[in-house]
Amino acid sequence: MDFYAINSLRENHAGWSLLRAQNAPLAVTFFMAAFTGPNQRNLGRQELIDVLEDVLFGLRDNEGEDKFPRPAGDYLDDWAADQRKWLRKYYVPGEDEPHYDLTAAAEDVVRWVESLRGRDFVATQSRLTSIFAVLKQLVQQSETDPEVRLAELQRQRNGIDGEMQRIRDGHVRVMTGPEALDHLQQLRSLAKDLLSDFREVEQNFRKLDRQVREQIATWAGTQGELLESIFNNQQDISSSLQGRTFQGFWDYLMSPQLRTELQDLLYRAARIEALAHSDSLDAVTHLHQDWLPAVEQTQATVRQLSQQMRRLLDDKVFLENKRIMQLIRSIESGALGTREAPPSGVFMEIDAPSVDVVLPFERPLYEPSRKVLVDDEVQTADDADVDAAALFSQFYVDKELLQVNVDSVLADSEQATLAEITAAFPLTQGLAEVVAYYQLATESPWATINPEQSQRLAWQLPDGSTREATIDQIIFGRPA
Repeated sequence: MDFYAINSLRENHAGWSLLRAQNAPLAVTFFMAAFTGPNQRNLGRQELIDVLEDVLFGLRDNEGEDKFPRPAGDYLDDWAADQRKWLRKYYVPGEDEPHYDLTAAAEDVVRWVESLRGRDFVATQSRLTSIFAVLKQLVQQSETDPEVRLAELQRQRNGIDGEMQRIRDGHVRVMTGPEALDHLQQLRSLAKDLLSDFREVEQNFRKLDRQVREQIATWAGTQGELLESIFNNQQDISSSLQGRTFQGFWDYLMSPQLRTELQDLLYRAARIEALAHSDSLDAVTHLHQDWLPAVEQTQATVRQLSQQMRRLLDDKVFLENKRIMQLIRSIESGALGTREAPPSGVFMEIDAPSVDVVLPFERPLYEPSRKVLVDDEVQTADDADVDAAALFSQFYVDKELLQVNVDSVLADSEQATLAEITAAFPLTQGLAEVVAYYQLATESPWATINPEQSQRLAWQLPDGSTREATIDQIIFGRPA
């Protein structure tokens, strides 16, 4: 990152704005008390107001009543505003009370502030062990040579056999107290990191959902193209790196065998004597219970993507069906009016069903093509005998310029006829320009050609004479 990228984060990032805020200590204290401390999410407004009132009561008792004079609800609204984005305010289906959750940026600030206190015991051995374990798995699982992988498995089996023999001989090595505390702290840190990641994963899914909804709201193509685009976006969400890793974690957590193994390991870890007096033991033994609500909340966000896209599509289908029914009703009204006063002569013609009969012998026989001899000798022409004036006398009708003329007139009115447009922008290229306007009207979904009415257009030739043309009425409408 360079200077400009860092300066942009300083000006726009929600976490940085929290650190710069005047009431940052109050906000971070409240976030710890309501969300990260008890490890809670999706709290109702009244519950959060009660927690914030308790925090404000203690601060006002020590700092004075004028220290934080605003009500708790005002602080919540301020922290959830678009200018802050420290809290996410939303409504749960079926409830009128708004709910709040900590954003990923605000949680990063809370964790960073917690890390500033320092730690009496820093886990180093467990981190090194984890690094070696991950590095070994990365290298071994990426090896393509069968001989190398077999040799590594053989080495692991020899080590396991040696360890089993030492246990049979009575040499059982037990992890010491500092080592157990080291691994416990590393386990707790990884569990908190994982819970923190869920907020960021959910935020990324909501960002993808917002992009898809914006595309649906501004779509101007056909329904089939819209569905194809939505399915592609849904596939992109599922096949993205974020989606694949989250789905892998969900499948791992939902496996009955792995879940039973995890619960058994946590139960056995709680019985380790060296960890009996650790304050963080209870939080670690129940970490799988904290994962499930967080993962379920993220899964609910993913399900909400499909529900919202379906709702938006239903709205579009309803509007299209309403338009179709209006057209059908207008056709029926016209038919009823024609029934009462039918026109004279032939009113409508319908082609009778028929079959085109082509006899086999009516087809001509195959005739081989004749070879044509072409004299490819190039004759050099004399430039003095060529009149190039005809090449420069041609002209080109710029349809983009004509479209700009139409848009300029429609900027002040909902619709305009071609006569009104040519009155504002006179014809300069004669009939060719009129034909170009015709082509624009046939290609635009917002233009109508009315053959029942006519309009007269006029233009002036270079010699001063005037030409006129009577054409069908063309009406251009402003795009919706």
